Amino acid sequence: MDYIVEVEHLRKTFGDFVAVDDISFQVIRGECFGILGPNGAGKTTTIRMLYGFSPITDGSLKLFGLNISTRLREIKSRIGVCQQENNLDPDLDVLKNLEVYARYFDIPAKDAHEMALELLRFIGLDHRKNMKSTELSGGMMRRLVLARALINSPELLFLDEPTTGLDPQSRHQVWERLERLKSQGISILLTTHNMDEASYLCDRLIIMDQGRILVLGEPIELIKKYVGRNVIEIAEPSKELQAHIKSKGLEHENTGRRLIIYSEDGENIFHEMSSNYCKEDYTLRMATLEDVFLKLTGRELRE
Repeated sequence: MDYIVEVEHLRKTFGDFVAVDDISFQVIRGECFGILGPNGAGKTTTIRMLYGFSPITDGSLKLFGLNISTRLREIKSRIGVCQQENNLDPDLDVLKNLEVYARYFDIPAKDAHEMALELLRFIGLDHRKNMKSTELSGGMMRRLVLARALINSPELLFLDEPTTGLDPQSRHQVWERLERLKSQGISILLTTHNMDEASYLCDRLIIMDQGRILVLGEPIELIKKYVGRNVIEIAEPSKELQAHIKSKGLEHENTGRRLIIYSEDGENIFHEMSSNYCKEDYTLRMATLEDVFLKLTGRELRE
């Protein structure tokens, strides 16, 4: 197997606090690999170690078969990083933001100019090239940050919450560009809170919590394994209905005001309960990655 990222027993501590606790995984060349988790799970800390921003405390980390502890400069020349923040230069126009950034990679000015124009066409901002970056909408800024991360033609692209705060149209524009990059052979590693985004883009993913990996696999396989095909949600379930569900041995969660049933045979269960317990408010839907996420990490609010 051709691994572009190899993580073995990786740890990160800040004093007595363990942010990442002995995690191991591999990213296959050419795939989109996701890191999911609630706030404080360790996903951003993990990705920052992966692209060399934060030193590792313990463990082994290789990119392109190179040890990040000894070959960081070479590794950085082959990766692109799109951080959470829109840290564009407010004093430069759109085109200059790309051309100036290209200097970090010793790209000749003429080549940088041509590459910048090509990338602006790719992200649909070539008509805005002379605007100040501060004049762009939030979605345009995110696309420009993505273009900047591609200026050195990276083999591996890191995306930390790439569509946070974007409206649906802008989010889908970013997804479409990322799909095109993947089709060109670029490997992608991303963190996200958006379960639809993870399902749409990721070939495989991990879900983290409290610094550890809970599960690893393909989105559809994780849904089948941990939730099933259907989810039935019941608002304000009666005691009689709750007793019936327990007697049937149905896998479920009780959140207090809502009861959630996981099943491979949701349609028959739904029709049986809605016929016999018609006072309740029922919803039958397909299971999603968000159901897996909430089932494994809990539903309590995280700080």
